[in-house]
Amino acid sequence: MEVDDSKGMVCVTGGTGYLASWLIMKLLQHGYSVNATIRSTQDVSYLTNLPGASQRLRIFNADLDKPESFSEAIKGCVGVFHIAHPMNFGDQEIEDKKIRRTVDGTLGVLQECLNSKTVKRVVYTSSRTAVVFHDKGLDTVNESSWSDIHVMKTLKPISAASYVISKTLAEKAALEFAEKHGLDLMTVIPSWIHGPFLSTHFPEPLRSAMAMIYGNQENCMKYPSLTPFVHVDDVASAHIFLLENSKAQGRYICSAVEVTPDELFKFLSARYPEYRIPNVDSLREIGGIKHPSLSSKKLLEAGFKYKYGLEEMFDGAIECCKQKGLL
Repeated sequence: MEVDDSKGMVCVTGGTGYLASWLIMKLLQHGYSVNATIRSTQDVSYLTNLPGASQRLRIFNADLDKPESFSEAIKGCVGVFHIAHPMNFGDQEIEDKKIRRTVDGTLGVLQECLNSKTVKRVVYTSSRTAVVFHDKGLDTVNESSWSDIHVMKTLKPISAASYVISKTLAEKAALEFAEKHGLDLMTVIPSWIHGPFLSTHFPEPLRSAMAMIYGNQENCMKYPSLTPFVHVDDVASAHIFLLENSKAQGRYICSAVEVTPDELFKFLSARYPEYRIPNVDSLREIGGIKHPSLSSKKLLEAGFKYKYGLEEMFDGAIECCKQKGLL
């Protein structure tokens, strides 16, 4: 897909989320007009106050339970970034229904993209959880890898299993839908997204990433034996890169840095001595699941370049937390 000099209008679903809000900021900086969808009860001041927002940002209420509610936001757009995904997984007896709702909601949004007659490309945000959970014993995985549903069902808590299953099934369904209906769709598979944030509240995706800074040993249990990180700005840039790259196709892993818990402890202890970082022995006792390395070779060979390392990720997140009174 080629985008003309005027950039045109794009839609970002789940606009108040950690990644989505940062992507909206980047799109406005790049000259796009943006239609953002939100849940009706959410505060959007940190979006409407962005530079360029008063002229080129419109807010729409939409709900994945009613995919047709996305129609107005998508109408007239040349591109759609579908990031919205339910996070409130809980009771066992309705887990299957929630997973089904997630898949159906994704397909409904894609159908609205087809109905619009103007959308030229869709960029769907998946997750590393869609490629890393299996029992193949691979040291490195690429875009050909898919998580095994049976392996994911063993994850605890149940809500975590439901989330990763829903992300995997939704991405598969999106790719199948796109192939069947001739929809130009890319999927981005980011690793652990980290860095600064726009919202006034603490983004849920950062809770585990910042666990060692907060000295929260319980959340440190979520660190796998090899933890992949990527800066939120790099992920947002990758989304725009794939929208604009006419040769892009299929899935793209987006992961910049990988560290073991020991390496992370040494890095954080040296760089941020003012915080009580959980010691290495406690982390060894906690342990972690075996996590294969994530290969970004496909994205890099397409011409994308990562700009940020682990230092900028933690510096940005810590500074944001301080400014917002969260640390």
